[in-house]
Amino acid sequence: MTAIIVERLTKRVPAAGGMLPILEDVDFRIEPGQSVAITGASGSGKSTLLGLLAGLDVPTSGSVTMLGQPIFSLDEDARAKWRATRVGFVFQSFQLLPHLTALENASLPAELLDDAKGVANARALLDRVGLSQRLSHYPRTLSGGEQQRVALARAFALRPPVLLADEPTGSLDAATGERVIELLFELNREAGSTLVLVTHDANLAARCGRTIMLRAGRLAS
Repeated sequence: MTAIIVERLTKRVPAAGGMLPILEDVDFRIEPGQSVAITGASGSGKSTLLGLLAGLDVPTSGSVTMLGQPIFSLDEDARAKWRATRVGFVFQSFQLLPHLTALENASLPAELLDDAKGVANARALLDRVGLSQRLSHYPRTLSGGEQQRVALARAFALRPPVLLADEPTGSLDAATGERVIELLFELNREAGSTLVLVTHDANLAARCGRTIMLRAGRLAS
């Protein structure tokens, strides 16, 4: 089964004078286990595309089929439930809940699904990424690199078949970013998941098996 099928995906938003095109007729397929970088200049539609792949937003037209499921045939609640067990998402801004500890943040998706194995995985992943002494610390007391490692543990805790990452090193200094990249690919290899990441970093894109470039909302030829 093809992991992701994108067909004629279009997104337009209201703007002065009419509708502003963000994405126009984007088509591609991603096979299981592939690592794919989505690149392009700022404003080319990269993050919008990733949000559509995750079902966090809906298109103006077109479709996304992930793991055999046409995701926009589901309503918002059904997409959220479907996404919970099949898609891990790593945000540039980490998106940790400030009132939860590192362990609570990493294990939250598993807790919501009452998945004891996922909770155990979250703890084991935090230990593996060097945060075993920081489990009870809150995000405000963690460095940027530590917060991103918590976010990675959260994304991988349920071993999702698809992992999406939006500029996963964009908020980090070069040295910390390199450590996070190594960890991301290491965990992804072990999970055997399909990795799709948005990045402006040429070195990170080169680590992926394939690159999809956007130019002004369209696939660059």
